[in-house]
Amino acid sequence: MFLIPDRHALRRLRHDLALVIPGLPLALFAALLLLPLIAISAALSIIWVGVLLLPPTLTLASAWARLDRARLHHWGIEVTAPRYRPRGRGAIGMLRLVTDARRWLDLAFEAVIALPVRVLTTGVTIVWITGAFGGLTWWAWGPLLPERNDVLPGQWALVMVVGLVLALSFPAMVHALALLDVVVTAPLLGGAAPGSSLRGAIPPPRSTEADARLRESAWTRMTVAFLAFVLAVVAWPVTAALYDVHPAPAMAVAGAAAAAALLAVRWPWAGLSLSVVAVAAMMLVTLPAQAAAPWPWPVTSLLVHCLTLLVLAVLHRWYWTVSTWSAGAVLTFVALLLTDASAMPGGTLREVMTNGVVLLAVSGGVVLLGITVRQWVLVSGQVERAQTLSAEEVRRRYELEERGRIARELHDVVAHSMSVITVQAGTAKFRLPGLDASTEREFEDIAASSRQALGEMRSLLAILRTDEVADEVPMPGLADLAELLRSTRASGATITAEVSPPEVTPTVGLTAYRVVQEGLSNALRHARGAAIRVRVAPSAGALLVEVVNERPEDPQATIPGSGLGLSGTRERVRALGGTVAAGPTADGGFAVTARIPLADPLPR
Repeated sequence: MFLIPDRHALRRLRHDLALVIPGLPLALFAALLLLPLIAISAALSIIWVGVLLLPPTLTLASAWARLDRARLHHWGIEVTAPRYRPRGRGAIGMLRLVTDARRWLDLAFEAVIALPVRVLTTGVTIVWITGAFGGLTWWAWGPLLPERNDVLPGQWALVMVVGLVLALSFPAMVHALALLDVVVTAPLLGGAAPGSSLRGAIPPPRSTEADARLRESAWTRMTVAFLAFVLAVVAWPVTAALYDVHPAPAMAVAGAAAAAALLAVRWPWAGLSLSVVAVAAMMLVTLPAQAAAPWPWPVTSLLVHCLTLLVLAVLHRWYWTVSTWSAGAVLTFVALLLTDASAMPGGTLREVMTNGVVLLAVSGGVVLLGITVRQWVLVSGQVERAQTLSAEEVRRRYELEERGRIARELHDVVAHSMSVITVQAGTAKFRLPGLDASTEREFEDIAASSRQALGEMRSLLAILRTDEVADEVPMPGLADLAELLRSTRASGATITAEVSPPEVTPTVGLTAYRVVQEGLSNALRHARGAAIRVRVAPSAGALLVEVVNERPEDPQATIPGSGLGLSGTRERVRALGGTVAAGPTADGGFAVTARIPLADPLPR
């Protein structure tokens, strides 16, 4: 529990108060109603009248139990729904309620157990907030009290400090009381349902990347461990010799103070708690020597406390180190108020006040230094991330520029030639009179193929020039297979096709089209004149694509290729979770077989 509440604790306070405050009125009203009914039922049971009062009593207890389950649900705990016995009809059905163990447990909880728990939780909450409000407003109503002779010096400051501590710790205390109520209530009303969330629980603060990097660094742990060990080794004999403390307690308090700094690296709450306990223990064990040496803060204790503050300030959120510094200041004020001035040299508290001022000044400077270092580390991390993002953007911009340059080169090298081929093939029948019909169709097929290739190349150039996805650019699919087969037959190839494709996604259609296109290109290059068989059909949840060519008439008359076509085809199909098999057939031909899943695994 820390002294400085953050926004999560304040946001949680409303849910905790909604659970704690209404609990006492409900429990009090239930006890005032159920306990007399139980007493009357027990007293009149000898004449069987009391037995008739038990079913209504159990029914009321179950109704109050439902209210308590609703309170837990509103707070964030879902209680398993109870299984009551079916009541049945008539008087016999009402009497069956007496045999329901679940209703008796509801009655025991609502009549006996709930009231003491709610008195404790609600009473502590009211006393806590009253003490906080009274301490903070002491300056207004304190002078109205009757004057007394046993008033401590500086009592007003002590009361205000206590009020401030109570006010700051109020959210954490209410949350602890709400947890106490939940721990007692939930198991007795059926138990928390599996997977129920603790909405009232405060989520841990999100650590930044710089915090995690520092805490996980071996150098950080080793440095803190080394400094804590050195200070513990020095503080032990100094405390034992200078303050005349037995070696055993001197070693215990020195070790505890050093361990607090080490624990604070990973667990700030543990470092804060152990540091406060160690400081208080050090003040108590060195109390007899307060007139002979610096007290209440020995120099070694001051150094270890500053180390803990520095660790908390650098590695954790600011409220941890401020809470620890505030706890040290409160302990100093308490020591100042409880010190007998007549036992000090010169009969004054000058030495104690000087020691306390030194503590507040030095530790405050350490806190400011640690917070500054932390902010510097955070800013450095943000600058590093910004530089990384900037470098990534520069690299991306360079890639886009390079892609644009490649697109321009492709356009200059290929697009012009393809356009010339298209124009020449399309105007051949006008420029070359006397062409027969078959020659004209040949030129028309050449023009159509070149136009199609030019269109696909322009689509690829659009992708290279811009950073758009492929879905935004027109791409061929299964519907274009007929045109692909027609243009390939026009080159003189003999092709038999069995195409019965189902309804597929554009990605699957494009991949199947490219498989057929690559298979036909391979057959035309490496098996000139051989018959080609194409099959595209669904098969066992996949799209089966086969391109098989027979043995070529002249195996030597082949056109060399780059060898990258089949590799690209495999990459396309594997990206969709499919498989590709390519190899020679038994009769000397070649087959390309692809199985493409019909369910597109990629997000659209």
